[in-house]
Amino acid sequence: MHREHQLATSVLVIGTGGAGLRAAIELAEAGVAVLAVGKRAPDDPHTVLAAGGINAALATTDAADTWEQHAADTLQESALLADPRTVQVVARNAARAIHDLERYGMRFDRQPDGRIQQRWFGPHTHRRTAFAGDHTGLEVLRVLRERIASLEVPVISTLYVTRLLVDEGSVFGAYGFDLVDGSRYLVHADAVILATGGHTRIWRRTSSRRDENTGDSLRLVVEAGGRVRAAELVQFHPSGLLEPEHAAGTLVSESARGEGGVLLNNLGERFMARYDPERMELSTRDRVARASYTEIREGRGSRAGGVWLDLSHLPRETILTRLPAVYRTLLDVQMLDVTRDPVEVAPTAHYSMGGAWVRPDDHSTDVPGLFVIGEAASGLHGANRLGGNSLAELLVYGRLTGRAAADYSAGLSSQHRSLGAVQDAEAEVDRSLAAEGGQNVRALQRAIRDLMTEHAGVVRDETGLLEGLAGVAEIEERMADVAVHTDISGYQDLAHAFDLRSAALAARATLECALERRETRGAHQRSDFPREDPQLQVNLVWSPSTGVRREPVASIPTHLAELMHPVPTEGRLLE
Repeated sequence: MHREHQLATSVLVIGTGGAGLRAAIELAEAGVAVLAVGKRAPDDPHTVLAAGGINAALATTDAADTWEQHAADTLQESALLADPRTVQVVARNAARAIHDLERYGMRFDRQPDGRIQQRWFGPHTHRRTAFAGDHTGLEVLRVLRERIASLEVPVISTLYVTRLLVDEGSVFGAYGFDLVDGSRYLVHADAVILATGGHTRIWRRTSSRRDENTGDSLRLVVEAGGRVRAAELVQFHPSGLLEPEHAAGTLVSESARGEGGVLLNNLGERFMARYDPERMELSTRDRVARASYTEIREGRGSRAGGVWLDLSHLPRETILTRLPAVYRTLLDVQMLDVTRDPVEVAPTAHYSMGGAWVRPDDHSTDVPGLFVIGEAASGLHGANRLGGNSLAELLVYGRLTGRAAADYSAGLSSQHRSLGAVQDAEAEVDRSLAAEGGQNVRALQRAIRDLMTEHAGVVRDETGLLEGLAGVAEIEERMADVAVHTDISGYQDLAHAFDLRSAALAARATLECALERRETRGAHQRSDFPREDPQLQVNLVWSPSTGVRREPVASIPTHLAELMHPVPTEGRLLE
């Protein structure tokens, strides 16, 4: 018999990255009982990889900046698919998010007079990105963790959540197991905030680590009765490493191109001249990714399936002073000196711009009591994420959704619980542990990543997407015959089995939505439909039971539409 921990709290936060921690802080500061759980080491969530900064119209560097212009720039970059209501919430509240971080002790870079320094970061009309060196995400996590500790919020860092518990359509907690000893957890909660990231790990090359962004957000939401929005809208970063295997997808900062790095094919050509002769390597992220993809597909890439990013013509001092993180990363990962040799890179799945369907005011879902925030949610980014908005989003909605969950909990006069739902969740884990089939879980995970890279990568077409769906169906059949092995090293194989289920669902959602979006818009590029279709200025909402449905995008307020304009990105950081 397995050991089971039974816990109860007012609000359960699943995910201990920046979004989850900020929500937990808001709840604790309001005096609401909260428990935060995660499946990664508490000092190493995906948030630490956010190097660039946090957008907020503080006007400390450019006095003319306003939240309205921030909103207009976000809508412009989204290719008109961002929800204007969500955009306004983030832009209005971003300055408050910065001030909260200051209250927690955040060490921002500052101007000589003490004001927060702000810099260019992609297509912004003004300099509005606040930062802490080249490690903003790491610093954000530091102060949030310190605040969590001071508030004595309980945090469990080895709990893998397998299912949200639902009775009569409303959430009442979650079920899962400990990754180390396999003991079970039954957590009763009035409300659940899901902050478990995106689904970029379902591609072969990704900037996510092995056990994060596997699509579990999508699976948990859908199995609870919610829906997914814009699963097809995934941002590909142009320059992820190809080698070594364990580090494939590690990003080479786009600042390397900003400082003068050039992209070369196997003929030694600066191939961006074919795709954007004016901006060359300083073109937009989606154009550079598509150019690299095309060179590789047409046989002008490297043997390993990439292109070369060359910095060797730059003065060594420039690289050491302006690109120290790039220099260190390549020495550490490949023992490669970028002052002398080019590095092989390829487009890499970087950010899920879609996610759970949520309401713009509080990020509640179709399931009463269930809220979703951070990269797991949808609405802000549309078809292209504006650099610096991801940290702003998780901080803004961490606060607002934490407050909404507290209000929801306080408003309950009673809560339905279902013994049957708990027993189903328990039996699901039992069945997985007893699985002794002939299929290897990790091999099937790799099959999904290979399939998505081949058929739903940077550039897509109908033939490839249909082949991808056929491949997913075949993998889903094989999943019924997997084997799960646990031993003294822990229960990671059981986690991989659930990750596989999440990846398959996320892959199907992505492929079906990508097939429906018969146009090229932002990061979604169809070779068979190379132009935008005005009829597809809609969001695609998906669930297994209904398939893909079109959802109109709310109208943009006139005062914001008047501020929208293309913004040049030459010489700016783009991440």
